[in-house]
Amino acid sequence: MSNEMEMAASRGRVKRIALGITGASGAIYASRLLTHLKGLGVEVHCAISETARITWKWELGREFQDSIADWDHVQWYEERDFMSPIASGSFRHDGMAIVPCSTRTLGCIAAGLSGNLIQRGAEVCLKERRKLILVVRESPYTLGHLENMTRLTQSGAVVIPASPGFYHRPRSIEDLVDFILSRTLDHLGIENSLIQRWGESAEEAEAHV
Repeated sequence: MSNEMEMAASRGRVKRIALGITGASGAIYASRLLTHLKGLGVEVHCAISETARITWKWELGREFQDSIADWDHVQWYEERDFMSPIASGSFRHDGMAIVPCSTRTLGCIAAGLSGNLIQRGAEVCLKERRKLILVVRESPYTLGHLENMTRLTQSGAVVIPASPGFYHRPRSIEDLVDFILSRTLDHLGIENSLIQRWGESAEEAEAHV
């Protein structure tokens, strides 16, 4: 267990989430989320698709396998590993996020298809009435995309398009990414201070660290 998780454990039960990483553009969202979750002392059970590994190298300039050494708070699973804990409703966790979520994954989940572990993990969340957050990265949307989002929202999922706001006065790409990740963590019930929130002073934001 990492030092961060040990500290979190000393304050009470460690938060545990499932995470899916798909091949949609936006690998930086997954990379920064993993780093933030480590700092927040959250236990992560993560499945990454083969396409996501390709996108990771293309967008971030390094092999995915070379990036995971610093994330000792994560248990990794292959996308075809249906024997992993997150494939079962009896495995307890505080919710699942798919970051980024491709429109193919969106469509499969909306149709009730479980062709890989990421889709199965999402299906488990829906059937067990657990939190499911989908950070969809696509533009523009087709009617099919919108219908899939509507169906999943009606089923209890939360769709967070990777469309950051600007009222927090971002100064970098990381600031824009963190806007979306802050909302994602909010919906997972994980306290965070990644951004200065609307109506909040800089001093108040610091107090939430």
